[in-house]
Amino acid sequence: MKNTLSRRDFARSGAIAAAALAAAPSDVFALTQQHVPAAESPIRFGVASYTFRNFTRAQMIAFLKQLNVLALNAKDVKDHLPSDPQQEAVAVADYAAAGVKLHAAGTIYFPKDEDADIRAKFEYCKRAAIPVIVAGDPAPETLPRIEKFVKEYDIRFAIHNHGPEDKLWHSPQDVLKAVKNMDPRMGCCIDVGHTARAGADVVQSIREAGPRLFNVHMKDLADFQSKESQVAVGEGAMPVKKIFEALIAMKYQGFVDLEYEIHADDPMPGVIASFAYMRGVLAGLR
Repeated sequence: MKNTLSRRDFARSGAIAAAALAAAPSDVFALTQQHVPAAESPIRFGVASYTFRNFTRAQMIAFLKQLNVLALNAKDVKDHLPSDPQQEAVAVADYAAAGVKLHAAGTIYFPKDEDADIRAKFEYCKRAAIPVIVAGDPAPETLPRIEKFVKEYDIRFAIHNHGPEDKLWHSPQDVLKAVKNMDPRMGCCIDVGHTARAGADVVQSIREAGPRLFNVHMKDLADFQSKESQVAVGEGAMPVKKIFEALIAMKYQGFVDLEYEIHADDPMPGVIASFAYMRGVLAGLR
């Protein structure tokens, strides 16, 4: 039933989405090229580099060009954005040469309540001119210390919720409660899949986050009770249209990054289908 509802919504979202539903893989690729120019689009799409964790930086850059998505949430995985300063400089130069914008880094983990460890992570992002840190597991007691570095470096700190398995940050509401009285650059990265699995309303969570929402990780699930039910965006139960409507209504300035975590050795078919669907939904909202 959930898949049927998703397809019905897909068909309503516009000509591109309707075509993508029945298109052959080669045709779906062509559909990914039909999108609103970045300067005009109310939603900015990006990719979480974890999607291509089994591929090198050069391979990932080639994939991004195929997708016509040149915005990246980079992670220190494979050789995507190494923490070593010299290797990082090479990566940054490669992205610049390819026209790829590094708009966030993560997920980055903060296991120590120590200045040296925290400063190293902020320096890592400063070297790459990255304005948003997507953070995985900062303990609540470390947040005041992290806040000092947010002020010093003027880098936004987006705590990523990881669903019911996360001991600290199940949902965006947990994050918002912790940062509500802190610097406005302390906020959240909403992972829509983990948010739904935590039992929170994804759209309402986006509205509640408001100006403290700095990044969105987009994915889809066939069953909100199952982490293992991830599918290409548009094939599951995620209310993508309502998510986009909420983001547009609040004039969200960040990126919606596709984080496609399945089929790690061959992600492009699902990634292509996901962008075709999302662009179709967005076209239907214009």
